[in-house]
Amino acid sequence: QVQLVESGGGLVQPGGSLRLSCAASGFTFSSSWMYWVRQAPGKGLEWVSSIAFNGRFAGYADFVKGRFIISRDNAKNTLYLQMNSLKSDDTAVYYCAQDSEGRLRGQGTQVTVSS
Repeated sequence: QVQLVESGGGLVQPGGSLRLSCAASGFTFSSSWMYWVRQAPGKGLEWVSSIAFNGRFAGYADFVKGRFIISRDNAKNTLYLQMNSLKSDDTAVYYCAQDSEGRLRGQGTQVTVSS
């Protein structure tokens, strides 16, 4: 069955960086667009970024544009999210997903940005 397993979250100070990973299995990863979504405390899921199946196209929400970079390694069935210049507003559970609404997502990894 489909499995999406996120890792790499943690506690980081404002201005810091983290790199999230998502190990995918149970479907043809190399043929699939992939997504990162997040859920901040008390809020709904929101789309963060998307990447085409071949990695040639990527999109970002305005609130992360210029700070986050999405990438993938199809040989490793792994999705990444490099997060730089983190802000307290980036505190959330981050999920990799097979759709932009996050209906098909992993268990998530907590990112906390705090001094």
